[in-house]
Amino acid sequence: MSVAPNEPGRPATAATTARVTRPARHFHRLAWLAVALALGVIVFGAFVRLSDAGLSCPDWPTCYGQAAWPTAVDQVGDHAATAIRPVDTSKAWREQLHRMIAGALGVLVLALALLAARKRPHGAAQVLAASALVAIGIPLYMHEQHVAASVLAILAEATLLFAAWRWSNTDLARVATLTLAVIIFQALLGMWTVTWLLKPVVVMGHLLGGLLTFSLLVWMAWRATNVPIRLAEATRVRQLVVLGLVLLGIQIALGGWTSANYAALACATDFPKCVGQWWPPTDFSEGFVLWHGIGADYEGGLLGGAARIAIQMTHRIMALVVFVYLLGLAAKLLRTPGMRGWASLLGLLTLAQVGLGIANVKLALPLWTAVGHNAGATLLLFVLVSLLARLRSPEA
Repeated sequence: MSVAPNEPGRPATAATTARVTRPARHFHRLAWLAVALALGVIVFGAFVRLSDAGLSCPDWPTCYGQAAWPTAVDQVGDHAATAIRPVDTSKAWREQLHRMIAGALGVLVLALALLAARKRPHGAAQVLAASALVAIGIPLYMHEQHVAASVLAILAEATLLFAAWRWSNTDLARVATLTLAVIIFQALLGMWTVTWLLKPVVVMGHLLGGLLTFSLLVWMAWRATNVPIRLAEATRVRQLVVLGLVLLGIQIALGGWTSANYAALACATDFPKCVGQWWPPTDFSEGFVLWHGIGADYEGGLLGGAARIAIQMTHRIMALVVFVYLLGLAAKLLRTPGMRGWASLLGLLTLAQVGLGIANVKLALPLWTAVGHNAGATLLLFVLVSLLARLRSPEA
């Protein structure tokens, strides 16, 4: 079996082949644990956002200056964060607990990157150096040395991305290091979500970053487990799966944009019509402006009704496209020997996801259906990424 080169332009030697062949013994177990934790972070994050608790800790990474969260108003005193948002002890725990779970996921991803890079020349040192730069930057940020903290974060990201580019993926060193780089940037997006007062493009980016992290972990866990699905037409099916992932990714981004701009109920509770019309007045030019500046409080949304309707209608149209395509893909897999289980799961999740989306509108966005809609999108990603990771041609 051929082994990819350790660095671009350098052939694999016998020593390289022996040294860099497969992940560590328990790597797959740790990867699956990270997948489960990432799913929890995404679903709980949706709960925090949809229960309007996203700004319940206006400072970062502390919550009104506390490592945990205040349980009484008198614990806060005259902390500067109270000028941004009065303390709400019923919500503060949600935001800070979400940060803690995300931090635990970050530690798991760091462990995966260290395990994957341990046999690379200076691999562990590069991963640890990047992590140390981030660790040093956090207290600098807390002391309002924002430029210095940003420079350290940029250096850390550059270190990890350069290492991922140089290394091959035979031992999953490339994807593990790339996942660590993504999760560091995801932490920055989480910080900006709070400090930029729920700016829609950042909120949407934070959602996409979380789902990208989840997808990378799922792919890495399956590859480390090494249970391929052999199909004669694997190449063709993989192409169909990739297109499905692209369409689903676009729809998830539109869903994040809808949520971040509080446009989920722009059509009131009408479906399939919108405010009693098949095509009501819309304002796409305002609805899809990504950058509105910094300083405004975006909680509750700032867009007009026509702009929110434009967002909602776009989300509905794309939902129909994805619905038809994924059901078609499920039908294709159903006719493929050995793929009936995956086909059934994909079809059922697609139907459930559309049902939850309609329920969000008809029931006026109850919390349980809204969180379930986010979880459904994540599970659809799991199915498609799993297929992408496992499908192989018989001769591979």
